[in-house]
Amino acid sequence: MANPAAESVAYPFTAFNFAVEINVPGLAPKLCNAAFAECDGLELTMDVKTIREGGNNSAQVRLFGAVNCGTLTLRRGMTSNFDLWDWFTTLYQPAKARMRATVTVVVLAADGASERTRFVLRDCLPVKIKAPPLNARDGTVAIEEMQLAYESLQLVKPNA
Repeated sequence: MANPAAESVAYPFTAFNFAVEINVPGLAPKLCNAAFAECDGLELTMDVKTIREGGNNSAQVRLFGAVNCGTLTLRRGMTSNFDLWDWFTTLYQPAKARMRATVTVVVLAADGASERTRFVLRDCLPVKIKAPPLNARDGTVAIEEMQLAYESLQLVKPNA
């Protein structure tokens, strides 16, 4: 017999199961099917302004300021195509300099199939792409590191 209390337990999000989807309008519906071992930089930081009233030395007022987005870093990626490299190099062409991507990082449950949440990053630009060190002893991957600057970050809750 199933335990009803056990069915209502909410397990924490796992950080080892995720997928990265990159969509660049004008290049491909889905730019790449790359698998990355590491994803970092999903962050928003708010500037805080401190104001002190004249004559009131024991109190301060805190006001919120601008919100700054981080830089997404994808490490140790594996892909069988050159789409990420091509996207990076097309930005040198003046006519295609506005080819910004929408990147979605999908956090999956421990079963690897159920979606827990999504982070949607808009107007992404690749600011760094790095090949792995070339060494005949290692079976390294095609992309060592890729960094993307983004203009907005949105958390999409499941079933929303």
